[in-house]
Amino acid sequence: MTALVLALLLTLPAYPPAEQSIGTLTLLQGSLTLVRGTHVYRALEGMQVKRGDMLESSGGGFAQLEFSTAILALGPSSRLYILPAEGTNGGHAISLDLILLSGWLKVETAGTAGFNRIRTPLLAAAASGGAIVMRSDSTECDAFLESGGPVSISEVAAGGNSYSSAQANAGQFFVRQKSAPISVAAKPSAAFLESVPREFRDTLPPRKARVSQKPVEAKPDHSVSFDEIEAWLKMPAAWRRGLADRFASRLSDPNFRKQIESHVQEFPEWEPILHPKASSESPQVRN
Repeated sequence: MTALVLALLLTLPAYPPAEQSIGTLTLLQGSLTLVRGTHVYRALEGMQVKRGDMLESSGGGFAQLEFSTAILALGPSSRLYILPAEGTNGGHAISLDLILLSGWLKVETAGTAGFNRIRTPLLAAAASGGAIVMRSDSTECDAFLESGGPVSISEVAAGGNSYSSAQANAGQFFVRQKSAPISVAAKPSAAFLESVPREFRDTLPPRKARVSQKPVEAKPDHSVSFDEIEAWLKMPAAWRRGLADRFASRLSDPNFRKQIESHVQEFPEWEPILHPKASSESPQVRN
């Protein structure tokens, strides 16, 4: 570790702050990788879930997570980020703030349980009840309001902010392709119905009672590498606030630092951490 990096790390606030558990992983098929803090864990059924957790399921995998306000199903080859900060949306307090970076997600919310927000790179949904299924990849996003509603569906700009919201009612199907506006249909497409994970086709049964009363504690496997969080670091800017501070200690790894240096133009928030003296002398670098 260089003297510069050491001095920088000594002045950084601890991140992330200690978080209380907000949910439980109640069913796991296949494998699920968890990034918590700066470490990678192998998720275990019965494990507690916290804000700031980044989850990635294996191909063919399935995970069910249960919270006080909702039951979530995460499909195969899917990436989900549980944002660490609570906030508001249209004046409503947000119980769960979720980023589906890619893959499949189903969210079932009880009518009066809370207000949940789900965002993908192309579409966002804000729901206080009902069940919604979303699928996201690099070129297209689908959202199907299976039941309940109304739910607010919005387009998402490249920077991560939502706009052009519309009310969705049960049964409606929304599709947005990259650089195109939302299209709405009265029912899901045949292609969507054929590809939706089997576990998503029915109501998600609560399973928390089947999990041991003693929480299962996942153990850290190794310090996270750049490759393991590259997709998260390249999220829209509005969603990755705090990630540079969170992973700054990994700059002590020469390989991690080299990768950050080579990508710094893509996420300039790392510049003041990589080169604090230059940044303080040239404020324009931070803009």
